[in-house]
Amino acid sequence: MSAVAVLGCGSFGTTLAVHAASVTDRVVLWARRPELAEELAARRENALYLPGIELPPAVEPTADLAAAAGCELVLVAIPSHGFRDALRGFLAAAGAAGRVSLVSLAKGIEEGSLARMSEVAAEEAAAAGRELSFAVLSGPCFAVELARGAPTAAVVASADAGFATTVQRRLATASLRLYSSQDVVGVELAAAAKNVIAIAAGVVAGLGLGHNALAALITRGLHEIARLGLAYGGEPPTFSGLAGLGDLVLTCTGEPSRNRRTGIELAAGRSLEQITGGTRMVAEGIRTSRAVARLAERKGVAMPITEQVVALLYEGKDPRQAVTELMTRELKPEAKL
Repeated sequence: MSAVAVLGCGSFGTTLAVHAASVTDRVVLWARRPELAEELAARRENALYLPGIELPPAVEPTADLAAAAGCELVLVAIPSHGFRDALRGFLAAAGAAGRVSLVSLAKGIEEGSLARMSEVAAEEAAAAGRELSFAVLSGPCFAVELARGAPTAAVVASADAGFATTVQRRLATASLRLYSSQDVVGVELAAAAKNVIAIAAGVVAGLGLGHNALAALITRGLHEIARLGLAYGGEPPTFSGLAGLGDLVLTCTGEPSRNRRTGIELAAGRSLEQITGGTRMVAEGIRTSRAVARLAERKGVAMPITEQVVALLYEGKDPRQAVTELMTRELKPEAKL
């Protein structure tokens, strides 16, 4: 297999670089900060984002986007708020015309435009005069577990079924099983919205409300995600699959979940400024919550859990009051989406 580039060396980007090194002889791992790229090259470990995992010899850390230009496949592991700038920089550095094969690992919505990453990629490729093959990779995957070779399953979705299959076959290994899909909209919206529900799950855990409450929250949260996804053209099976239910359960219950941790800290009375201050590893659901709420409003989709999360994060709402309001909403049939 030809070289693979990974843009972004946070925990998941570094993990995908480590994983890709098992299926190709050259992996270009791009860091936005030159000093981080130099540290990775010298230490052969990302001590900040993925401590304890050695970078294989095939991984080449760099701060030069042009180094990724000749790579056959480009994995973009940049949070949604930085995705556009990183991609624009890569396209400018790559220079030459031709098709770009891009896989998004982001799980968010661009807050200002409300664009999904597939839409951002299409806009930037068109502006650069480049043809684009696009896929999104998503599912229940904590970076450190995949990096250690723990069995993991995820979904690769592309409107081009052939490209989805190509990515699936080139990145799948005995430790990473990949399923293909053509439901880009559903996978992207499920990936973004589940982070918001996970913040609410952290609140439930932080308040000590028990397993009953958590199970109810996950179930009703899945209803919210499905309502939003279907309103924008997503396909029903996506929301009961790995990118929907699978990722939701993981993010709402797993200790490594940053979004869940955010909810726990909200329940402890910490403000958004206190939670985000002094850390580089910010939960994607914080920014995405407002974008998801606005997308729901555009289509008239009811997302009461998401609305309460926005109020907790940005309006200083008391967590117990938010729970009370959810529990005393108008009674209705369960099956009604």
